[in-house]
Amino acid sequence: MAEQRWNTRDPRDAGGDRPRTGGAPHPEAPDDIARAWDELVATARRTVADGLVVGTSGNVSVRVGDTVLVTPTGVPYDRLTPDDVTGVDLAGRQTLGTLRPTSELPMHLAIHSTTDARAVVHTHAVHATAVSTLVDELPLIHYMSGALGGPVRVAPYATYGTPELAANMLEALTGRTACLLQNHGTIAYGRSLSQAFDRTAQLEWMCRVWLTASSLPGLSPHLLTPAQLAEAGERLRGYGQPT
Repeated sequence: MAEQRWNTRDPRDAGGDRPRTGGAPHPEAPDDIARAWDELVATARRTVADGLVVGTSGNVSVRVGDTVLVTPTGVPYDRLTPDDVTGVDLAGRQTLGTLRPTSELPMHLAIHSTTDARAVVHTHAVHATAVSTLVDELPLIHYMSGALGGPVRVAPYATYGTPELAANMLEALTGRTACLLQNHGTIAYGRSLSQAFDRTAQLEWMCRVWLTASSLPGLSPHLLTPAQLAEAGERLRGYGQPT
């Protein structure tokens, strides 16, 4: 896959200027931005509370119109306030805030630019990260793989924050809404922050199940066949309440 490059340079690096918050008016309503930021911060804090992230090791984004709100790099989530809103356009140019965006901006922008995602969650969840070091694809331990589009692939390792990692991730996400990142963690996207988070938590749970089942000496877990997964996937399409 050809590499794509996104501008993730901190606007403060050029002549000491602060990232622009004025200039051309944003088509997104301020209230929409404020609500989305509040939900993003709440989701980021939930990744810590649920043990999917330690410190500031993960990141979250949500798209509002042509603006992508992202968690800033190196800032503990419990310190974020409504005044810390951080946003970029789809080319990676900072348009909101003074805090530098997450170092994983290339992955977030790759997903927002090539899918119908409205939200992305990236974590260093323990069990999922462990699985990413052992296999090239999560074994079919549970039918909920179907809810993520099929067998969950592992994107080959590349240095964090690089276009190479974003390209590897997009390849692993083909036809999927989540993947593992080798020796790194997880990434999942959805139509909302809650859906992206739920997919992240589901992936971590499946990885924990497989590691647990595989740890018993002399026993190997039964795995689903591709046909069984396909059948379950079809049923999952109609799961839950109509929207």
